[in-house]
Amino acid sequence: MQCGLHRTTSLIASARFDNHERQMTHDFDQVIPLRNTHSSKHDNTAARDCHADDGLAMWVADMDFRPPQAVIDVLRAEVDRGVFGYFAGDDTTRGAICGWLEAMHGWKIDPAWINFSHGVGHGLSLTLHAFTDPGDGVIMFTPFYHSFLKRVPAMGRRVVESQLRLENGRYELDLGALEASLAGHEKAVILCSPHNPGGRMWSAAEIAAVADFCLKHDLILISDEIHMDLTFPGQTHLPTAVAAPQALPRLVYLSSASKGFNIAGAETSFIVTPDPAIRDRLASARAAYGGTPNRFGMLMTEACFAQGHGWNAGMRAYLRDNFHVLRDGLNAIPGVRVMDMAATYLAWVDFENTGMPRQDFTRRVARDARIAVESGPTFGTGGESFLRFNFAAPRSVISEAVVRMQAAFSDLQ
Repeated sequence: MQCGLHRTTSLIASARFDNHERQMTHDFDQVIPLRNTHSSKHDNTAARDCHADDGLAMWVADMDFRPPQAVIDVLRAEVDRGVFGYFAGDDTTRGAICGWLEAMHGWKIDPAWINFSHGVGHGLSLTLHAFTDPGDGVIMFTPFYHSFLKRVPAMGRRVVESQLRLENGRYELDLGALEASLAGHEKAVILCSPHNPGGRMWSAAEIAAVADFCLKHDLILISDEIHMDLTFPGQTHLPTAVAAPQALPRLVYLSSASKGFNIAGAETSFIVTPDPAIRDRLASARAAYGGTPNRFGMLMTEACFAQGHGWNAGMRAYLRDNFHVLRDGLNAIPGVRVMDMAATYLAWVDFENTGMPRQDFTRRVARDARIAVESGPTFGTGGESFLRFNFAAPRSVISEAVVRMQAAFSDLQ
């Protein structure tokens, strides 16, 4: 089956994308009031020890931008219809995903390889249920996405940390040290690509090395590529399947439109499994949990991938400039260093050289600068001296964050 299903012809033109959307301008500078709107990011800043009424929410991985107009339009059409029953007919959503992956990331897939889940965390749970047992080890390259570090032990599996080496200001894999540490209970590897929290884009050689490691040690390779559409201009995301086709017989690919288009509340993601045996086993696990796709999430996902090219391109350029503002402003504080990055909107900031105990620099950020951020140790070994800052907000917010941070650490100037 090719990507050009007859029912998806109009949306497979997503490979060409909607010219109107491409030409539209997008006001990423608009400050949208989000406090008291059921926003986890903005309503729960006290959970980050930031209790101020004017606190800046720079923690949860949401953007503060409206999504593409096509997403708003499709939701309005559903509300106007006014009937919200179970969802059916996902061919057009599959087609939009196929068109996007081929046009934007050079990966041509069969629509039959796609399945859906309620967020990548749910997709990970399904995968672990299908391919591992309680007590099995799951390898993650730390510092690593904190939600997965929590989910794995919650399912009774063991977290196996493979600490990344920090060399010349960026993370490097250490597969030699990982191999020497293997205990025999490991069953899976999770690769976060692009990396969260480091913003690192792995090279083709590095991805291939991870794939070869999985082949050698009979490990399932779970590739979390939810940040694939957050590369800065001039950078190109390389899917694991393209960089390492040898991984296809053991690859489970997880992604979503949620990060790249700011629709995380839709709780809709997709799983791509090129190998039929892997796909059948995953389908059995999914059947055990039951459930149908979220109607609104499916339609929003389709709208993003079919008509969101212009919005996404503009957003990525805006994020790059936001990063430069944040990086330059924080790097001006003696002892503070922002890790350079090529993707995501999550800056990884090191306070080690301030000489401060952890509780001191975290207090200054949360209480003096009044900024809610993510705590580095929650990302595993190697995160002890770091905080993670979300800079997907209007430029004025990022500039204000810089002013507050420089004031909070003014005695170091």
